[in-house]
Amino acid sequence: MYGNVYTLDGLGLVCFNVVMKNIILILLFSIGFIGAASAQSVWINILKLKSLNSCEDCNLSGADLRDEDLYGVNLIGANLSGANLKGANLIGADLSGAELSFLDLRSTTLTGAVLTEADLQGADLSEAWLVKLNLKGANLKGANLIGADLSGADLIGAYLYGANLFGANLSGANLSGADLSGAVLIEADLQLANLYGVNLIGANLSGAELSGANLEGADLSGANLIKANLYVVNLIGANLSGVNLRGANLIKADLSRANLEGANLFGADLGQANLKGANLQGANLSKAYLGVSERHLQLANLLGRANYIGANLSGANLKGANLIGANLGWANLSGVDLRKADLRWANLRRADLTGANLRFANLYGANLFGVDLSEAKLSNANLEDVKLCSTTMSWGVDDSGC
Repeated sequence: MYGNVYTLDGLGLVCFNVVMKNIILILLFSIGFIGAASAQSVWINILKLKSLNSCEDCNLSGADLRDEDLYGVNLIGANLSGANLKGANLIGADLSGAELSFLDLRSTTLTGAVLTEADLQGADLSEAWLVKLNLKGANLKGANLIGADLSGADLIGAYLYGANLFGANLSGANLSGADLSGAVLIEADLQLANLYGVNLIGANLSGAELSGANLEGADLSGANLIKANLYVVNLIGANLSGVNLRGANLIKADLSRANLEGANLFGADLGQANLKGANLQGANLSKAYLGVSERHLQLANLLGRANYIGANLSGANLKGANLIGANLGWANLSGVDLRKADLRWANLRRADLTGANLRFANLYGANLFGVDLSEAKLSNANLEDVKLCSTTMSWGVDDSGC
């Protein structure tokens, strides 16, 4: 009856236990049957594979394919999770969309294989020969690619979040639109690589070789590029905010319209670099080289009202630099060598020019509001039409332009 509570007597409890045991046995039998059926399915698929050299969309999970000759095999969409491919020959194989996550592929031959949109998450491909491989759209999240040779590989749109590419060879590879956020690329070779629009947020590229690479529109915010070689690199419109470029080589790099806000460029070499329209607000350019030396005969292009508000350029060599119309308000220019620099119409409002060398510099029309020039070297400098207001000169405060 509704509302009544029924309890099991001794006989009822015994019957209940028997029923439950039978249910459990049936479930275990079913699971075992399914497992046996699955194993049989894999075994049948292995036979099919060996017979037809093709097993598209089939289940090969846990298959033992050690040392198998699978040259040119068709494994499109196949499930190879947990499979043993040690020593297998997969030259020219089509593994598009295949499930290969967490496999040990170190000794697997993959020359000429197609791995478009394959799932290689967590796979071990260290020291693997992957030259010119098609990995377009592949999932390589967290993959081990230490020392792998991916030169000339197609990695367009590939997902390499957190992948380890320490010392890997990616020269000439196409990585446009790829996601390499958080990836380890220490001492990796990326010469002439196409990294257009790539996501390298928080990636570690210290000591990496990037000469001639295309990084236009790439997002490198927060990345580590200490002592990286970025010679003649295209970084037009790239996001380099908060990037560590300490001691990096940026000779002839195109940084026009790049965002370098808060970047660390301490001791970086920017000889002949193009910084037209770049944003260097709050950047640290202490001891950076932006001018002319015996090695670099042309001027760094700093034209185009680049933003250096609050930038730290203390001790930098800007001899002969083109800073026409540059915004250097509140910048730290203490001890900077600005001999023969072109600072026409530049904004130097409240900039720190303590001990700066401005001999023969052209300051025509520059804004020197609130600047202390009492310790600066100004012999033969052009101060025509400069705005002097609350400006401290060696003879006192000059308010003639207020």
